[in-house]
Amino acid sequence: MTTTYPKKSEVKRRFVLFDAEGVVLGRLAAKVASVLKGKDKPAYHPAVDTGDYVIVVNAEKVRLTGDKMKSKIHYSHSQYPGGLKATPYGELLKKYPDRVVRNAVRRMLPDNRLSRQLMRKLKVYAGPEHPHAAQKPVKANL
Repeated sequence: MTTTYPKKSEVKRRFVLFDAEGVVLGRLAAKVASVLKGKDKPAYHPAVDTGDYVIVVNAEKVRLTGDKMKSKIHYSHSQYPGGLKATPYGELLKKYPDRVVRNAVRRMLPDNRLSRQLMRKLKVYAGPEHPHAAQKPVKANL
């Protein structure tokens, strides 16, 4: 009994389309991270990129539960003294909806070189249009 190790050449990739309209941010991020890693495929291996390309549309219509629009804060620092910036997620969602979804997915992945490679396969768009129609993306169920 041997364990099969998937090769890069054997991995079949497809494009998966997620519509974020009315979906809770954390649930969307968990599902997207799972598809990016390839956990929905039988040939999954944690050290090999077996995942698919993911397209997320309508990122501006993603939902945050409870009072998180005001109470959840995104922090960024300029690395200078006094350079801490705090932005509520409601404001961040209006200004940069793609970053909100991208950050949520990135934080669901492990912090290593493979996750940085996986993040390159994630395409997030604020509105309903995307330039990947030629790839014939498969619509995902949420």
